[in-house]
Amino acid sequence: MDGIKNQAAKTSPLGGTVKFLFGEQIIYIDGSGEENKVSEDDLEANCVISTSLEDMSKMMSGDLNPMMATMMGKMKIKGDMGLAMKLQSLI
Repeated sequence: MDGIKNQAAKTSPLGGTVKFLFGEQIIYIDGSGEENKVSEDDLEANCVISTSLEDMSKMMSGDLNPMMATMMGKMKIKGDMGLAMKLQSLI
């Protein structure tokens, strides 16, 4: 959570909302305003990404390529794919 908050603060607004699902844990990013706001709210989102915390940590450290994670089924994306592509700046 802290890693995503730090990256979100440094990144320009995404232009929409994204929800990460890590099993029971949720991270919600509202990038529809002037800055990206990160919370643990379970709200509707333009893009929903499901993965494990372990795989997310690997993506953030550079040990797992997000595109490969998607192709291998380790990450599933529903909704706005254009918004999902903007997340590479966070990962």
